Amino acid sequence: MFALLGWRCAGALLVVFVGVSGCQKSSDPGSEPSGRQPSSPVSSGHGAVFLAVDECSSRGRETFTEVPCTSERAAARVVARYDGKVAQGRSCPARTDFVLHISEDRPSVDEDGNGEVPRGYACMRNLEEPHPGDPGGGGGPRTVVGDCVYSAREGEVRETACDGAGPKAPEYRVTVAVSQRSLCPAATELYVSLGGGKPVGCAVRV
Repeated sequence: MFALLGWRCAGALLVVFVGVSGCQKSSDPGSEPSGRQPSSPVSSGHGAVFLAVDECSSRGRETFTEVPCTSERAAARVVARYDGKVAQGRSCPARTDFVLHISEDRPSVDEDGNGEVPRGYACMRNLEEPHPGDPGGGGGPRTVVGDCVYSAREGEVRETACDGAGPKAPEYRVTVAVSQRSLCPAATELYVSLGGGKPVGCAVRV
């Protein structure tokens, strides 16, 4: 997860330093913790709807196959499932570890027998640790209270693990979410755009 200095512009995820204004674009944050978008899942015929909420997938290098959650191959569970594109749709729940982008396909088995799986995305939670989407975990598609970030370059920060286990050391931690910047504590040094009902994250140096 990464962001730029400034307020939200053109749907980008942004953050603001105190006293700094202006908007800059950021790339799509809906990706795997590794930063690489997962390949499209492959239907295996389990469940009435392909990768519906509470169903599970295996996790391979190129494909993610729907499997029973009791299978030894099951690696992650669907916590939310939406149609359309990530940039135009609803945000995944805060506990999401990664997002599966599901492209239109014609698998041999699908939910209604017409040979098509609608374009959409599934918000996934690993069945076992690690959970990069947890506060301070250093990943996931959303920045939440408890997450840490570092300065990637001028005007841009990225999320990293708060315990220092990531490739970059944390510089700021989001301590609280509020509806507007004026409600942040006086010690706030960085404002992070979180989205939702409380879109401003107040961050301090660590």
